[in-house]
Amino acid sequence: MAPRTPIVLAFDLYGTLLSTSSIAKELSRHFGDEISGAIATTWRTHQLEYTWRLNSMHQYVPFSTITQRALGHALRVHGKSLDAPATESLMAAYNSMSTFPDVDAALEALSSNSNLHPVVFSNGTQSMVSSSVNKSPDLSPHAAVFRNIVTIEEAGCFKPAPEVYKYLGEKVGKEGRLGEIWLISGNPFDVVGARSVGMQAAWVDREGRGWEDGLIDGEAGQPTVVVNGLGEVVEKVEGWLRKRT
Repeated sequence: MAPRTPIVLAFDLYGTLLSTSSIAKELSRHFGDEISGAIATTWRTHQLEYTWRLNSMHQYVPFSTITQRALGHALRVHGKSLDAPATESLMAAYNSMSTFPDVDAALEALSSNSNLHPVVFSNGTQSMVSSSVNKSPDLSPHAAVFRNIVTIEEAGCFKPAPEVYKYLGEKVGKEGRLGEIWLISGNPFDVVGARSVGMQAAWVDREGRGWEDGLIDGEAGQPTVVVNGLGEVVEKVEGWLRKRT
């Protein structure tokens, strides 16, 4: 029997491996615990909104710049402000956010699986993502697990534009074979974007809410599989593959 073609697992970074809400701890140093969680949520909301608006306008601004501008937006919404040194400190902290509790065991399991090739696939700049993967206290111990870091800078647009998923295919040697790539993401918009170009996708439903996104009808608008944590990814992906061989 011919060996199975390796399957690429493309892990989203922000909201899948790294908890964007964990930046609230750094915000609390400036504003206290009571409001920091709300600021972190607003920051993330506008960070994503800015990427989608730029896609619609066919414009590109580096994700690091978007992240800083979205922080300013969030602070204004909540009637707060920070000086330049404090802003720089927060931006540095963004590259060292905490991982979700299920990340360690999942990546350790993947380190010995030769059939599944993990990569990081992110809207972030190469500098931001490389710093998170190689230097953050939580994620850096697993840096060697990832066979590549793919960011969207050269594509010049953001998820969920089709171009970024096709660019991923080129970077991981799966051009024209996007069905051999699995997106692993906790972000529904990312899942739908990947499915729309023929990729497979595992949606990470840590809250157990079930799939709620209704943008696209049929299978193309839904994840291939749903997992409640990253620890289920290998079993679910390999189980799906076995049923089709």
